[in-house]
Amino acid sequence: MKKAWNRDYVRQKTVMMTKIKQWAVALKHNVYALYLAYHHKDVPIVAKVVAVIVVAYALSPIDLIPDFIPVIGYLDDFLLVPLGIALAIWLIPEAVWKECKEKAKESTLTSLPRSKAAAVVVIGIWILTAILLIQLIN
Repeated sequence: MKKAWNRDYVRQKTVMMTKIKQWAVALKHNVYALYLAYHHKDVPIVAKVVAVIVVAYALSPIDLIPDFIPVIGYLDDFLLVPLGIALAIWLIPEAVWKECKEKAKESTLTSLPRSKAAAVVVIGIWILTAILLIQLIN
């Protein structure tokens, strides 16, 4: 009985890891597709603004919520980025999104580039937040 439980546990863990890897690959392709959509001439300006914010944040080496904070630290990675991607996709015309998504899937992108400009923006947000908190305390 113990061996059967062990096999089931290992099988479930393997399935879960496979799903997580598939989700990560899809997320990576969606971020790259948003990057492509940003450069597309038929995308409305509002969608471009949302896309550039999401792509810049996803590629930023610095998180708005640091990962070392338990539970909340991963909230941005598992909630904010996917929600931002969903909003950007909703704003992009369907035909353009399909085209950009196909280009992203065809790409042999092995890793997404890092954005130093996005890191500066995130650091700026942290500084502004710190200033506001200091002013509220005083």
